[in-house]
Amino acid sequence: MNYDNYPDTSRRELLKWATASLALAPLLGHAQSNWPTKPVTVVVPFPAGGGTDAFARPLSAQFSKATGKQLVIDNRGGAGGTLGASIAAKAAADGYTLFMGAVHHAIAPSMYPKLDYDIEKDFLPIALLANVPQVLVVNPKKVPGDFKAFIELVKQNPGRLNYGSAGGGTSHHLAGELFKQQTKTFITHIPYRGAGPALQDLMAGNVDMMFDGLGSSAGHIKGGRIKALMVSGLKRNPAFPDVPCAGELGLPDYTVTTWYGLWAPKGTPADVIARIADEMKRSAGSDELKASWASNGAEFGNLSPAQFGSFVSNEVKRWAAVVKASGAKLD
Repeated sequence: MNYDNYPDTSRRELLKWATASLALAPLLGHAQSNWPTKPVTVVVPFPAGGGTDAFARPLSAQFSKATGKQLVIDNRGGAGGTLGASIAAKAAADGYTLFMGAVHHAIAPSMYPKLDYDIEKDFLPIALLANVPQVLVVNPKKVPGDFKAFIELVKQNPGRLNYGSAGGGTSHHLAGELFKQQTKTFITHIPYRGAGPALQDLMAGNVDMMFDGLGSSAGHIKGGRIKALMVSGLKRNPAFPDVPCAGELGLPDYTVTTWYGLWAPKGTPADVIARIADEMKRSAGSDELKASWASNGAEFGNLSPAQFGSFVSNEVKRWAAVVKASGAKLD
C-alpha cells in the first residue's frame, strides 16, 4: 500500500495499524489452524432420543472422523429447551462449548416472559444444520390411520384426544396449537421434558398423537410403531412419498418446519467462529451425513453464520405472530 499521499499524522497512524495487523495475522491463522486441540462439548437442551439428539449424534460421529477430536453431546433437558440454553449461554467463550438448539429457541422469547438469556444477544450464530418438516403421527392402535377419519374422530370428541410435545413453547406445542386453530378442533396438550419421552409414551399408547419433527419420528414410522398421517407444507417429502402433505389435505397454510442450528456463547473470537463454521459445514455437508439426514426427511441448511443470524431473527418474529394469533400458553 502507498502511504505517500497521506498527511504525516495519518501516515504514521496507518503504518502503526498495518504493523499491528501484520503482527496479529500469524496469531489468527494459528488459532484457526489449531482448533480443535481438545474435545468439544455440544449442549443439547433436550433428553436423548429427541429430534435435536437425532441430528447431533450423527454430526458428532462425522466431526470426530474428520478432526480426530471428540464432539461430546451433553443432554440438558428441561423447560422446553430453555434450561440447556441458559447453561450454554454462561459457558466459556473459547470455542469448546457450543449450543445445538432448534426452532424452539426462536419460539421461546414469545412464550417465556423471564428468560435469563437472549438467543440473539447472548449467542453467536454458527450454522443452520438441518431443516425438517413437521409430521402428524398417531398411535395406530388408538387413532384411525386415515386423515379424514382422524379429523372426524377429533371433531366428534372435542378435548378427549390428546397430543404429546417436547414441552410447552416448543415447536411440537405450537404446531399442535396451529393445527387446532386451522382445523377448528380442540385437542388436549400434554407437555413432556423432550421429544424422546413424548414419543415413548405415544408408542406405549399413553398419548394419542404428536406433532413432531420428521427426523425423530422417521425410524418409528418406518418400523410401524407409529403412523404418519400428514407432513407439513405444500409438497410430499421424498423420504415418505406415501404420506400426504398438508396442502393436499386442505391446510395450505400449515407450513411448520423444525430446524436445528449451532451457536457459540457471546464473546467467542470471530476467527474461532469462522473455523467452527467451516468444520461444521464440512462435516454436515459430507455425502454420508447428507444421505443419512435425507433418509429422515431432512435437508442440509447451507447458510453462513451471518445468514443464519438473519434467519433466526426472522423466525423469532414469525413465531411471535403465531403465538399471538393462536393464544398459545405454557401448560
